[in-house]
Amino acid sequence: MPPQPLPVAGVLLAAGRSTRMGHPKQLAPLNGQPLCMYAARALAQVYAPLLAVIPPGEVGEGIRAALSDLPFSFAVNPQPERGLASSFRVAAEHLPPGVGGAAFALGDMPLVTAELHASLLAAFRETAPSVVLSAYGEGNEAVHAPPHLLRADLLPELLTLSDTDHGPRRVIGARAQAAVTLHFPAALLLDVDTPEGLARAEAALKERG
Repeated sequence: MPPQPLPVAGVLLAAGRSTRMGHPKQLAPLNGQPLCMYAARALAQVYAPLLAVIPPGEVGEGIRAALSDLPFSFAVNPQPERGLASSFRVAAEHLPPGVGGAAFALGDMPLVTAELHASLLAAFRETAPSVVLSAYGEGNEAVHAPPHLLRADLLPELLTLSDTDHGPRRVIGARAQAAVTLHFPAALLLDVDTPEGLARAEAALKERG
């Protein structure tokens, strides 16, 4: 009997400051649910264990409450104002040992589906590349954006990210030649940063049914 593959963790990055939204977007109501719930549920259908990186204080407690029915553990980013790289560092510090990799998703991308995550995981299981990347659209118009899945040996490198790094671009870029990239419909690329973005997400989800 072949050995069982190591589990792949799902990481929800939800510690952003919501400066463009004007209020905590993680808990903004979207079709009757907090915005962060959409990304969280998509992760929870595919990966285990699950980790959510949240801000300190009232907003973080609100996220804990919103996700209480899902099997997430939580890690507080004490200084989310230091940028996205700080949340990757916190995640790397708190991921449990024994995982084969981790998929990182943003809490403000509600159109990313569990099926998209399942495609990333299937590609990772097939050849265990160092990185599986998501790209939205085709050809020169394609945009690389989360979620991305990183193999376990890359996770310690996240601890070395500086605040000037926008997420793990440096870590991913060093493996660009060996990365596997999956393409998804451009319509799924919507990160909610403004009230207008929230309205677009609401319309897209209603159309999806």
